[in-house]
Amino acid sequence: MPQFAALQRKDNKSVRYLVVDDSVFARKNLIKMIQTFGGEVAGEAGDGLTAIAEFNRTKPDIVLMDITMPQMEGIEAVERIVRQHSDARIVMVSSVGYQENILAALQKGAKHFVQKPVKAEVLYEILRYVLSDDPAAAGAPTVLAGEHA
Repeated sequence: MPQFAALQRKDNKSVRYLVVDDSVFARKNLIKMIQTFGGEVAGEAGDGLTAIAEFNRTKPDIVLMDITMPQMEGIEAVERIVRQHSDARIVMVSSVGYQENILAALQKGAKHFVQKPVKAEVLYEILRYVLSDDPAAAGAPTVLAGEHA
């Protein structure tokens, strides 16, 4: 995996992530990537209901949320989290790249979307963009996740 400059919060502390996916393999893969970006894992969840509880418990800087999960889908979990925490930064991570799912997630408050299989360099650029309060300064990703330049 390539080396990346550490992503940091405005206070120069490590970015804290909540990783939500019903696949343990997918969670572990995302966690490995996050760690190469200098981030730390605040929590993990395998479904939307647990994600809401973990968000409230850990107060992460960024949530990486799968769409298709048991108990509660990611889109509904995004809506509930954002309703309580309007400043939540949630990036959808899914192999279900249907336009309507992406749009629904963004309308409910997700900040971005990345397609599985996740490429570290694509995720890095999306996280850099989402962490920026001034999107123009960070430079919006020019390639949608999952597409090729």
